[in-house]
Amino acid sequence: MLGVAGSIDFNSDLGEGAGTDAAIMPLITSANIACGGHAGNENTMRTTVELAMRNEVAIGAHPGYPDRERFGRVPMDIPARELIDSIQRQVDSLVAIASRMGARVTHVKAHGALYNQGERDATTARNIIFGIQAATGGHDLVIVAPPGSAMVEEATAIGMKVAREGFVDRAYEGDGTLQSRLIAGSVLTDPADAVRQALSFIKNGGVTAVDGTFLKIAVDTLCVHGDTPGAPEIARAVRDAFAKAKVKVTRFRS
Repeated sequence: MLGVAGSIDFNSDLGEGAGTDAAIMPLITSANIACGGHAGNENTMRTTVELAMRNEVAIGAHPGYPDRERFGRVPMDIPARELIDSIQRQVDSLVAIASRMGARVTHVKAHGALYNQGERDATTARNIIFGIQAATGGHDLVIVAPPGSAMVEEATAIGMKVAREGFVDRAYEGDGTLQSRLIAGSVLTDPADAVRQALSFIKNGGVTAVDGTFLKIAVDTLCVHGDTPGAPEIARAVRDAFAKAKVKVTRFRS
């Protein structure tokens, strides 16, 4: 898709109030910034955009279900038009703030339950895409989504650019989906585990699932969540491992 041979983009979900943004931003190449749905407001968006600009990090919108109480990690049954409008508003909010600061939003990655539903359900995927397209400059934004997902299929079918994403800090089920956060061990908090998974994506072309199955997963970008316990240490360990393995860390083409 958008990857460059011998290189990888390294992203993180930030602007969510985890308190790790300043430590993580110098270690990544792309930031997905919460824009008012599950988290974030004008102040946090401005602060995070400024931090990204200082570190020459690509700026992306990270819209989620409008459910701050549950941090957008629980599926919501809301009308399609309401979901589309919510995503448009969230993306437009970040685009407007970035524009006023002299920056450009390059990509969009759905958050939490919205991301997971868009992975499996074509209707949800289309509604996410409709919301992105309705936003200012939405047709030119890269969509970050899981390889082989409904999001990738729907976006590719209409000619939108896609960056396929893998996770260094999450365990995978045998079907290629992320293991539920409700299950112990689903979040990888040991930097050594995250490094092994990151290098497996690069060197082996995939990862080993919790049931022992090897999953062939081609990715353009890898993510460490900003709210994973020890996220800055994980990000540093992964970057150090990439440097040692001579893996070039660079933005995907937008």
